[in-house]
Amino acid sequence: MTSDKTSCRNVYEQSVIDALAKEVEWLEPIFDINELENRKADLAETEYIFSTWGMLELSDEQIKKYLGNLKAVFYSAGTVKYFAEPFLANGIKIFSAWAANAVPVAEFTVAQIILAGKGYFQRLHRQTPESTTWPNRTVCTDVIGNYGNRIGLIGIGMIGSLVAEMLKNYKLEVWGYDPFMSEEKAKRLGIRKIDDLHELFRECNIISNHLANNDQTAGILDKGCFDLMKSNAVFINTGRGRQVNRDDLIASLKAEPLRVALLDVTYPDEPPLDGDELYRMPNVFLSPHIAGSLGQEVHRMAWYMYDEFMNFINGRPVKYNVTAEMLKTMA
Repeated sequence: MTSDKTSCRNVYEQSVIDALAKEVEWLEPIFDINELENRKADLAETEYIFSTWGMLELSDEQIKKYLGNLKAVFYSAGTVKYFAEPFLANGIKIFSAWAANAVPVAEFTVAQIILAGKGYFQRLHRQTPESTTWPNRTVCTDVIGNYGNRIGLIGIGMIGSLVAEMLKNYKLEVWGYDPFMSEEKAKRLGIRKIDDLHELFRECNIISNHLANNDQTAGILDKGCFDLMKSNAVFINTGRGRQVNRDDLIASLKAEPLRVALLDVTYPDEPPLDGDELYRMPNVFLSPHIAGSLGQEVHRMAWYMYDEFMNFINGRPVKYNVTAEMLKTMA
């Protein structure tokens, strides 16, 4: 049940379809909310929905009218915030493959952190037709490298936690800001818990954003944060562009040209509109929202939901059940 036919076919590869077919009777997929009335008989018997990006947004009334026997939705993608509340209100379980989607984001982030620790982005040669030399080859000579470097993680949810776990493979000092993180969790992840966001920006050399996307975090990363960054610090955003005050970030990067921003997401436009100032800034590196699952990585999400479904129907403990309370802090 999704409006995104391409994603549905990519995520649910044939092998996972075949595995699920041994346990369920598949009905023809629904790609348009206008199909609900015509498929009323099928939907009345439906116990489980498997979906992915583009999950149809149903109202409380539609759920009551068409899905009276529905027990659970298995969502082979990340955030469920935009559609989950009416289902949960009707006692329907929601399971999400956010943990599977967190894996490539964390891998992408760790790769950028390790490169940033070498001063890679300040020294990177950007070839142009006029290039005859390498003017920035020796800039940023006070680079710390990746031994004992201080990394700041903002938001220690599923992705931030996984980044911290992966960084255990390196001799780094990891700080973490998250008002919801307990001291016990911080200790388990090897993180120094920081309660002051400004302190993290002032003291860390590489800062990576993984905050939940909600009204409380909108614009939270602003001038008060960016102006505290060290002269050669690197800011990474694979979270949401909405959490960044872009004008404040741009001003900070102009004030200290060796500061770097690595942006996989932007706001208010993604990608930035043609002619946007971000395209002209040599210390801004843009990637087209590729940190999440793509290519064969999307298959992982469907298999996570297959395993979760098998646990659910066999009465075994489940791992990725989404509750109404979780929606408050979910990215």
